[in-house]
Amino acid sequence: MGSTDKAKNAADEAKGKVKEMAGDATDNPDLEAEGDLEQREAQLRQAGENVKDAGEKAKEAFDR
Repeated sequence: MGSTDKAKNAADEAKGKVKEMAGDATDNPDLEAEGDLEQREAQLRQAGENVKDAGEKAKEAFDR
């Protein structure tokens, strides 16, 4: 996975956390839920990239 993907996922997760906290602080459940969703989406993208990386490493190991 590229460092750009890692940085984008981390930024999206942080942005979601800020929205979730802002929603909690202002008693806005919609904003809180939106932030939670953004965090989960970023985490899922990260997990997908990790699976992809593991597959590539396994392929490289068998190609030797």
